[in-house]
Amino acid sequence: MRNLNQDNITQAVIARLAGTPDPRLKQVLTSLVQHLHAFAREVKLTEAEWAYGIDFLTRVGHTCTDQRQEFILLSDTLGLSMLTVAFNNQKPAGCTEATVFGPFHVEGAPEVPHGADVANGAPGQPCEVSGHVRGPGGEAVAGAVIDVWQADADGLYDVQREGLDHAQGRAVLRSGADGGFHFKTVVAEPYPIPDDGPVGEMLKATKRHPWRPAHLHFRIQAPGYQTLVTHVFRNGDPYLDSDAVFGVRSSLLADWVQQPDGRITLDFDFVLAPAVTASTTTGKPVATQSA
Repeated sequence: MRNLNQDNITQAVIARLAGTPDPRLKQVLTSLVQHLHAFAREVKLTEAEWAYGIDFLTRVGHTCTDQRQEFILLSDTLGLSMLTVAFNNQKPAGCTEATVFGPFHVEGAPEVPHGADVANGAPGQPCEVSGHVRGPGGEAVAGAVIDVWQADADGLYDVQREGLDHAQGRAVLRSGADGGFHFKTVVAEPYPIPDDGPVGEMLKATKRHPWRPAHLHFRIQAPGYQTLVTHVFRNGDPYLDSDAVFGVRSSLLADWVQQPDGRITLDFDFVLAPAVTASTTTGKPVATQSA
């Protein structure tokens, strides 16, 4: 097709996608083209703004490293991450809610026994964390793989510290026969997301702060149950209602408690949702649960 203009170019692009063999890819790309073109028309996008947008995304890509994922950070701060989490993690009542994964998870963290010091030298006030992993009927989930990671008192994850040659504030545990787990770490503190790159530029331009409320990250995996990616937030934190990445859920708030002997403790139980599979007769999702 020749002589395309602002009135017919959208349909011309969509027509070029007609032969896409993967139906899901065709659906996603068709919708993306429609919404991108509609956005450009709605705001009357200028060529200078288009060029700035291309430059911004290029700089986001250049900022990404093995230790920093600026595109996830951009998705988080635009609410896209939490929106995707919300409609992909609708769980039965009583199951622990999911929230954003964040850009600082690392696969292959060291596996440690119960009671280990996960902080491993990270600065901060010592505390003890315990809890249980259960199914929706209250049954203990034994052998669940529990990834935990957090920022330290300086607001840094271990991967942000240059020259650090071991994990800090990061480990993997397995729940016991009763579903229980416990470990030592440091008290979670609020911290700013990295704002020295393109995402920080956007936050400053929109008069937004970069702070996240204090939290611990958890990823819990067990056969027969849906993988849970979530946080436990520190109750009373000043940033709970203005989290830079929109991740707070009231059900995920917990108290870090000062004990009479001076210890600080956190106790939090997780309830996993049953795994979902497609029914062989209807094709619709069906919850399944291991015994």
